[in-house]
Amino acid sequence: MQDLIAIVSGLRRRGVGFTSLHEALDTTTPGGRLVFHVFAALAEFIRELIVQGTNEGLDAARARGARLGRPPAMTEEQVRHARDLLARPENTVTSIAKLLGVSRNTIYNYVPELKGGRVALAEATSTPELPQPTRSED
Repeated sequence: MQDLIAIVSGLRRRGVGFTSLHEALDTTTPGGRLVFHVFAALAEFIRELIVQGTNEGLDAARARGARLGRPPAMTEEQVRHARDLLARPENTVTSIAKLLGVSRNTIYNYVPELKGGRVALAEATSTPELPQPTRSED
């Protein structure tokens, strides 16, 4: 709204009038300018009421424990499945993404260790092996 008011004010300074045919507004007259500014103030007020109502609705939904936003692209089970498949060198990120019905970027987002390459993934997913005790024969 502020942009529209600034544009109309700039036009007026240059001697250009603004006439809205749809609303029958003519800013070349004092009455037309008054009506224009009243409409602008009402539009801004209504917009602020909408924003306030939206924020109150979001706060109420959060208080009820509702999950907001997009649903996750992958379930925990799919992430585990992707990690298992990635542990095998013959599987590519592209083939796993196609199998799971997601994009390659989604795989990289849900398996952040992949950004360091498969070696980093293998190190992150493998458990360190403890040395096996040796038997000494007397």
